[in-house]
Amino acid sequence: MELQTILITVTSTIGFISLTKTLVSFCRWVWITFLRPPKNLKDYGSWAIVTGSTDGIGKALVFELALRGLNIVLIGRDSSKLEGISRNILEKCGSQVEVKYIVIDFAKEKSVEIGKKIEKEINGLDVGLLINNVGVGYPAPMYFHQVDTKLIDSLIRVNMDSLTWVTKAVLPVMMKKKRGAIVNIGSSSGLSSIIPSLPLYTIYSATKAYVNMFSRSISLEYKRHGIDVQCQVPIFVATKFVPLRRSSFFVPSPETYSRSSIRFIGYEHTCMPHWRHYIHWCILGLMSEAFADKLHLHYALTVRDKGLLEILCFDL
Repeated sequence: MELQTILITVTSTIGFISLTKTLVSFCRWVWITFLRPPKNLKDYGSWAIVTGSTDGIGKALVFELALRGLNIVLIGRDSSKLEGISRNILEKCGSQVEVKYIVIDFAKEKSVEIGKKIEKEINGLDVGLLINNVGVGYPAPMYFHQVDTKLIDSLIRVNMDSLTWVTKAVLPVMMKKKRGAIVNIGSSSGLSSIIPSLPLYTIYSATKAYVNMFSRSISLEYKRHGIDVQCQVPIFVATKFVPLRRSSFFVPSPETYSRSSIRFIGYEHTCMPHWRHYIHWCILGLMSEAFADKLHLHYALTVRDKGLLEILCFDL
């Protein structure tokens, strides 16, 4: 009887501790996601640089930042689109913000030249925020041996080299004044804890893994210099970058995502800003790794074989 009482007491204690831990984690998530005040981004500096700023998440972010009073440096490859967005920002925000743009084709220009061009264009600007958003993906699911040389080169240049060289060009400005924030828009496909594998999108997911590790490592290197480095890992976002462009519960619009994104800047080194993405992640977490691997492969093969690109969204 005494042993039975001890067992009941131990079991109840473990259950209570487990429940308490879950409740604390949930309350912390609610605080971080909905209640924690966002940082005043102007404290980092008066200028923000955004790559890939002519469409999707990047475009939505520049408008959100401009509405918060930050001057914007747009970086993209299409000069006409950059001019149009510049005009739209000024029409919406008036004379309270300044906008300039830099034309760079990350898929074609040499890495060192990219750095030199950015250093020249931002000389004298109080740059406080850099958002590395530019990226490319596969046009369709394909086996590794089917990916042509041009696409491989583009994936590496745009998804990895651009982030590396732009960051290298901007960091000295931030280090000089000992404050700044860098946000790298990664992907849940680059985190094995969320997406264990992404077959038929192998190189894309591998480049996103680089973004995550790069971000986490330099976050530790430059925290003592007053520079906050963060990697954001969205799941599905309805952008032109992917065939699925309609927003839904688990697929927020770029505008909706950007508002969540800005709330997280300057805090955790790795984060999933939108609450619906977090729920999606929790659901994915219920699957075993083996099941998730089979599911991703089966889904990619189905899309590839039947050509159902309109239902696929791998902007993870």
